[in-house]
Amino acid sequence: MRKTLLVATLLLTTNITRAADGPVTITPDVVYGHKDGLAMTFDVFTPKENAKGVGILFMVSGGWYSGWNPPEKAQAMFAPLTSKGFTVFAVRHGSSPKYGIPEAVSDVRRAVRFIRLNAKDYGIDPERIGVYGMSAGGHLSLVLGTASDEGDPKATDPVLKVSDRVQAVVAYVPPTDLTIMVRETKDRLPAYDKFPALDLDLKNAKALSPLMHVSADDPPTLILSGTKDDLVPVEHSRRIQKAFEDTKVTAKLVEYPNAGHGFAGEDLIASIGEMTAWFERHLASK
Repeated sequence: MRKTLLVATLLLTTNITRAADGPVTITPDVVYGHKDGLAMTFDVFTPKENAKGVGILFMVSGGWYSGWNPPEKAQAMFAPLTSKGFTVFAVRHGSSPKYGIPEAVSDVRRAVRFIRLNAKDYGIDPERIGVYGMSAGGHLSLVLGTASDEGDPKATDPVLKVSDRVQAVVAYVPPTDLTIMVRETKDRLPAYDKFPALDLDLKNAKALSPLMHVSADDPPTLILSGTKDDLVPVEHSRRIQKAFEDTKVTAKLVEYPNAGHGFAGEDLIASIGEMTAWFERHLASK
């Protein structure tokens, strides 16, 4: 999953037409919290013209590893969104193997709260926030969509008083049920041994599985999956799509018959089009 994220990032960077990207102001390394004496950060990519006042958070995560790259190099990856007037936040979380999935979830929740609390500073509407990610980043995006809250009014930290709900989700090739991926599961895929973040007991795996938290108040959600994915089989996406349909959540699953765990060529271009159209439909038109 980590390698796939890096490959997908490179594909996005090299395949997107540079002319589509308008002038963008980059605000690097914004600190949204601290943990173990370390800063948790995100980068902001703000369109200089025709900004829609919409914030889109990208989960920098593959295999629940989260790393730093120069934002100037990452800028092209977000061109399909910034060129449409969306402000993009590239959010990093505490990375595996030092930190696990519970910490990653806690971190990205805090990032949403921090951005909403400071929405005016970023020129966005606090009630028009979307999120997307690939693989583990897709999992984290779905967690924010299905299992968020309104904040804790009794918290002493002002950030924790704020809601971490999002208004639209796009998840590429996402794990949706961690209970079939952890060590306690007999028939789990051997490839999962390579991901220390999956060293969870079944109780925590269930608590951190988006599939288990689908409810009627979830935001509009788009899932993009390859039917040849042998790392996160498409059944993950099909099961949560059915759960969305059963609870009447606005949701769409797009399957790519020739794609595996990551897209290339026409599939990549088509998936980017689906993503941008989803955010335009559910956030930009409000």
